[in-house]
Amino acid sequence: MYRDISELFMYGSINEDTILYRLGEIFELIEQGDYSRSAVIRDIKTQLKRLLVIATDYGFDKNLWHNYIAFFLVMNENPFSLVCEKSEIKDGSVISLVREDLKHIRSIFLYDFSAVEKELGIDSFSIISDYKAVKKNKKIYNWNVSEKILALTERMENAADDDGFYLAVTEFYRDYGVGLFGLNKAFRIEEKADGSIKFNAINNMEVITLDDLVGYERQKQALVENTEAFVSGSRANNVLLYGDSGTGKSTSIKAIINQYYDRGLRMIEIYKHQFRYLSSIISVIKNRNYKFIIYMDDLSFEENEIEYKFLKAVIEGGVETKPDNILIYATSNRRHLIKESWNDKDDHTNQDDIHHSDTVEEKLSLVSRFGVTIGYSKPLQKEYLDIVLSLAERNSIRMDKEELKKEAVRWEMTHGGKSGRTAQQFINYLIFRQDRDL
Repeated sequence: MYRDISELFMYGSINEDTILYRLGEIFELIEQGDYSRSAVIRDIKTQLKRLLVIATDYGFDKNLWHNYIAFFLVMNENPFSLVCEKSEIKDGSVISLVREDLKHIRSIFLYDFSAVEKELGIDSFSIISDYKAVKKNKKIYNWNVSEKILALTERMENAADDDGFYLAVTEFYRDYGVGLFGLNKAFRIEEKADGSIKFNAINNMEVITLDDLVGYERQKQALVENTEAFVSGSRANNVLLYGDSGTGKSTSIKAIINQYYDRGLRMIEIYKHQFRYLSSIISVIKNRNYKFIIYMDDLSFEENEIEYKFLKAVIEGGVETKPDNILIYATSNRRHLIKESWNDKDDHTNQDDIHHSDTVEEKLSLVSRFGVTIGYSKPLQKEYLDIVLSLAERNSIRMDKEELKKEAVRWEMTHGGKSGRTAQQFINYLIFRQDRDL
C-alpha cells in the first residue's frame, strides 16, 4: 500500500495525519520486519477507530475501507478534480497522470488485508470489510453525503478494470463536484485565530419544500422565478424578504436551497458581525462551478452600526465586479433594514454630522440594492385558520374542524398572534397531545 501511496502525483498531497497515510507507514514497517507487534497493533486499532468515527458520522456501511477511499477521492480538491466539476476533460497530458494515480488508488481500494492480519494475528480488517451499521434513517447527520458516497463506492466496486474505475470517479466529479461544496447544500463560516475563514457544512439542514409552506403563493412564485433564472445562467437579482416574524421568510429560503441543490445551488449563511469577511468569502467561491446564495437572516441595523457599509460595497461592486455565480438573499422584519428615528429627519439636531440628511439617505438606500423585494405579512384570521387546517390534515390530526378552529384561535391569542409559525407550534402541541393519549 505504501508504494502505491508514494507513487501518487495529482492526489499525492496527503496530510500526514490522515488514516490512509498512517496505515501506509504502518504497513511499510511490517514489510521491513523491524517493528514491535504490540505497538503496531495499537497503531492499527487507533486508525481503525478513527475510521469507525467517520463511518458513524456519515452512515457508511458494509466495506468501510471502500467507503473511506471513495470519501477520500470525493473530498480531494486538486487541479484535475476542480476542472472536472466544470467540464469534461477528454485529452491532454494530465489525463495520463490522473489515470496512473487512479490505478494506484484502485490498488489501495482493493487492498487485501489478509496477509497483515495473518502476520499480526488479528481480524480487525475483516470486521470493517463487512461492517453492519445500525439502522439508518434520513434524520442522521450527513445523510446527503452518505447516500452519494455509498453509491460511488458500489460503482467503484463494480468497475471491471482501471478504465471503469476512472469513469466512476470522473463522472461523479462531473455530476456532483468535489470537496465540501460538492457534497453539501449549506455552509457557515468560522473565523480562525489567524484571521482567515473556514467553511463548515450545515449537516442537519431541515428537509422542507415550498409546498410545506401553506399560503404565500405570490411570494413563493417571485422567489422561484428569480432563483430559476439564477441557476439557469440568466440575469437575476439580489432578494430581500421582509415582513412580520413567523410568516415563512427563512423557511422559503431553506426550501429554495433544497429545491435547486441538484442543479448546483449552494447557500452560505453569514451573520452581521461577519460581513467584513464578505470579500474573502467571494474570493473563495467565485471560480467554483456552483451557484451560491449568500444568506443573511433577520438582517437589520441599529443607528450606530456600520456593518451595512461592507454589504453595500459587495452589492455595488468595487473595481472587481460581483461574480455571476453569487447572489445575496436576506430576510428582515424591517422594510428599510436600518432603524430610523425622528431625529434622523432633522439636520439641526445632528450637529456632529454636517450633511446628516445625506448620511440617512445612504443608510436607507441599502434596500434599493436588492433588485427583488418580497413582502410577507401576517395572515388574516381566515388565512391563519386555513394554514391550521392544512397542517392538521397533513399531520393526521383527529379533531372536529370547528373545534380545531376554536382551539387555534385561543392558541394564537396567547402565543404571539397569527402567523405560520404559531400555526405550526399549535399543530406540534396537538401532535404531542394526540400521541400522549394513545
